[in-house]
Amino acid sequence: MPIVRFVFVIIVSVPFLAASFAQQTPSSSAQAVTLLKQALAALNAGTPTTDVTLSGSVHYIAGSDDENGTANLQALAGASRVALNLPSGPRTYIANTTGNSPSGTWSGPDGVKHTIPFHNLLTDPVWFFPLLPIARGLSNSGYVITYVAQETFDGQAVQHVAVSQPGNLQTSDSEPSFSHLSQFDYFLDSTTFLPVAIKFTVHPDTNDLLDILVEARFSDYRAVNGAQVPFHVQRLLNNVLALDFQFETAALNTGLSASQLQ
Repeated sequence: MPIVRFVFVIIVSVPFLAASFAQQTPSSSAQAVTLLKQALAALNAGTPTTDVTLSGSVHYIAGSDDENGTANLQALAGASRVALNLPSGPRTYIANTTGNSPSGTWSGPDGVKHTIPFHNLLTDPVWFFPLLPIARGLSNSGYVITYVAQETFDGQAVQHVAVSQPGNLQTSDSEPSFSHLSQFDYFLDSTTFLPVAIKFTVHPDTNDLLDILVEARFSDYRAVNGAQVPFHVQRLLNNVLALDFQFETAALNTGLSASQLQ
């Protein structure tokens, strides 16, 4: 059975980049910032959430592989660990941007760790729990928050807000910009402001010009310790379902550290 890799990506603040592009940093939209603040308030009306552990079932689809198993997902601001236990063997995806430079690995049933390239370490690793990346984007002055439009997503009225890191690391006209590689798009329910979906792109290891659309969809929100947690999360690659999680338990603020997510 072939091992198919899922690339998980990370938003990271790089101090020297922030300094280099300070003079050309665009401004955030006041409307977009307000919408994200409303989303954060809807997600977390109680004690601020610092970390999360989600456990439950997973349906894994990759080419001819179609398996059901269990999953354990852990995250804090800037770091995540996704562990799948499948009949073909375990699969683990780790991303950490809390240090001076981003790092990430993935491994399949053979247990061999593979490094995730830098260009796939520029969007937020916590794609499965929107509360944490929204809070991070609002608290970090290195991000630009832009209002896109009011739209319809899967028949539902949503507000579309984009978050990215400014600057341009292009070495030529054929290279993608830093802003493009780091962009994270939120689709917020126009009434409740709860996130309906997140979209971003990943890229082949040796081709950062080729965009692979990733979409995470959220539903079955339940209250856990004052926070709204989506217990049903789906991940699509280029509009094709790849992971379908139905969580059974959610634990918040257990004191996780980035060093534990290995």
